[in-house]
Amino acid sequence: MRGKSYPESIMWNIEERFPPKAIESLAGLGFAVGSTRGVVRVEKYGCGAEFRKGTDDRYLMTIVPTVMLNGQFTRLWDAGYQKFLLTDEGVKLPALAAHLQNLRKFNEELRTALGVPTFYNEALGSVSQVSVYDRVKGRKGDVPDETVGAHSAGGGH
Repeated sequence: MRGKSYPESIMWNIEERFPPKAIESLAGLGFAVGSTRGVVRVEKYGCGAEFRKGTDDRYLMTIVPTVMLNGQFTRLWDAGYQKFLLTDEGVKLPALAAHLQNLRKFNEELRTALGVPTFYNEALGSVSQVSVYDRVKGRKGDVPDETVGAHSAGGGH
């Protein structure tokens, strides 16, 4: 995730900093919690998130909930026809239904544990960190213009 310019706040629209007690309480709720020099990794169901301690001793989420592969964070990419998991090493793997179900469960439990609200679009399903609008080059509508969208048959309103 480091060195990449992807919007990390898509699934968590927050700037909230969490007190140490909130982060420490996660272990009692079944999350695996590991800490090294102010960086806390929280994992459950094959998914994870990362928090970093700030100068005010409160924690800020620095990696949003995502699927873990071989102990590494991934990014969820929606290619329009399929969701993929992307690794920092450039590996692209199809996201399976089990990955998405576990990510949703992890995300919901972490939000509940930290008291973070869930927004409507997030409650509907998986929210991708990277998206590609699915338009096929050479087909009508591949470049959004007046030909794209709904039009009335008579030309009026």
